[in-house]
Amino acid sequence: MIGEIEINKTYNEDCLETMKRMPTHTVDLTITSPPYDNLRDYNGYDFDFEEIVDKLHRVTKPGGVVVWVVGDATIGGSKTGTSFKQALHFKEVGFDIYDVIIYEKSGTGPPHKNRYFNAFEYMFVFSKGKPKTINLLKDKKNKYGGTQTFGDVTRRGKDGSLTNKGRKIINEFGIRTNIWRYNNGKGFATKDDIAHQHPAIFPEKLVQDHILSWSDEGDIVYDCFMGSGTTAKVAIENNRNYIGSEISKEYCDIIDKRLTNIETNVKSWEKFI
Repeated sequence: MIGEIEINKTYNEDCLETMKRMPTHTVDLTITSPPYDNLRDYNGYDFDFEEIVDKLHRVTKPGGVVVWVVGDATIGGSKTGTSFKQALHFKEVGFDIYDVIIYEKSGTGPPHKNRYFNAFEYMFVFSKGKPKTINLLKDKKNKYGGTQTFGDVTRRGKDGSLTNKGRKIINEFGIRTNIWRYNNGKGFATKDDIAHQHPAIFPEKLVQDHILSWSDEGDIVYDCFMGSGTTAKVAIENNRNYIGSEISKEYCDIIDKRLTNIETNVKSWEKFI
């Protein structure tokens, strides 16, 4: 328990109620995708976005990170700009916009005769100060990996002088770019059929990549819109603790069924206090 909050549990309630009971500086990493622009019916629920961000700032630890996955609808012939408005509010309450990553989707919607296919959403990486954990993923294959550089490598010192480091072996893999591509279709985003009863699921690999990038084993990962439970599942599989909020009883039932057969091998919170 942390205050009144039980770890590794999803609460069937508005996330504001969950965060109200969290002590200050509880969460290491939040990964979530809020309903936006009424693109999908979220069982009739409305959310106070600004208050949610305010509460997230309070419960996030110094050095903690919030990954906020959001896009923009086209209404009346214009993009809403919701993503940018929300990002600026995070900055106003005290978060840094540490990174902006493009979530490129393998599948696209129906064509539009007057504009290009929309095949992405933003993944804003907000941090409360400098992130305490930065594990940049190195899975971008270098064309010349394993070979020597064509010429000598030089480094310029603070005084402007150059130092010759000689030839170097190029690493086989380098740090990936800030465009991340995932297959979000049925059978690809997850193998769990029950998860697809939710209208907008996260690809499990997307969540895993952020968990590995911005958290350590034993950390607490929060999802304030838990949906089908992907964040919880991936947290468990990567030895992280989780807290979830999901206002819909229907979706909580999906989460419970989805997590039933997952072995909870995360370290207990008691070891870290």
